[in-house]
Amino acid sequence: MSAADRFADALYGLGWSTVKKLPEPVAVRLGRTIADTAWKRRGKGVRRLEANYARVVPGASPERLAELSRAGMRSYLRYWMESFRLPAWSAERVKAGFVPEDLHHLTDGLAAGRGVVLALPHLANWDLAGAWVTTELRTPFTTVAERLKPESLYDRFVAYREGLGMEVLPHSGGAAFGTLARRLRDGGLVCLVADRDLSASGVEVDFFGERARMPAGPALLAQHTGALLLPVTLWYDDSPVMRGRVHPPIEVPGSGTRAEKTSVVTQALADAFAAGIAEHPEDWHMLQRLWLADLDPAKGPS
Repeated sequence: MSAADRFADALYGLGWSTVKKLPEPVAVRLGRTIADTAWKRRGKGVRRLEANYARVVPGASPERLAELSRAGMRSYLRYWMESFRLPAWSAERVKAGFVPEDLHHLTDGLAAGRGVVLALPHLANWDLAGAWVTTELRTPFTTVAERLKPESLYDRFVAYREGLGMEVLPHSGGAAFGTLARRLRDGGLVCLVADRDLSASGVEVDFFGERARMPAGPALLAQHTGALLLPVTLWYDDSPVMRGRVHPPIEVPGSGTRAEKTSVVTQALADAFAAGIAEHPEDWHMLQRLWLADLDPAKGPS
């Protein structure tokens, strides 16, 4: 393991071991201080965040983009502070920490035994939403996680999410899709963060007026299993409570090739994501390149 990898692993380990012990007001202030410090330094991530916001809020002035990126970094650090503390939250704190709208789309789908795929963008705190599902709805679910380096850091993330009641599969390798499909055919729940393609072979979509790639997984799972596909968007307000919306189901077209159906469904998913991001751009934590115009084809997403 390189020195950089050891440092990253130690830093995250410190977060989970120390931040979760802090009183909540102290953790909130710490997160905001770290966010403002990072924003003032205008590193690569902050500059990329502003460039992405420029697509989401066309015509925004440099001053407006700077305001958005500052709010975006505060939102991003709120996510991390909450995530470090989630394992220590009581069930009551988890239940009170998230208020979703139009939940009936999810609960009706689960009650029908059809299997449900929830697809989310990188908005607010998807881990908190997942913990709420396992705690308030008492519904386990399966998800996938990107294999991080070093391996010990990936193991930390898997242990953290499993501790919140999730079944976690590695993103790499071909076994994940088959397992997800089996869970859905059994009437289970699958949750996927699906606004950024990690394979460089995803589905091209129109996203805020430009071409981007998004994962084909949600659309393919809905086709293969007949599961209900529900977009979910999340956001913060000025309270300690996160908000969210379960969007209406995306229907798989009745005709066309598998590729054509996948394209139509993934575009509909991108449109739902775009609607939620446009309403709350500061809560979209996309500090990486996303649009095809920004990607080096030889390297893929970065």
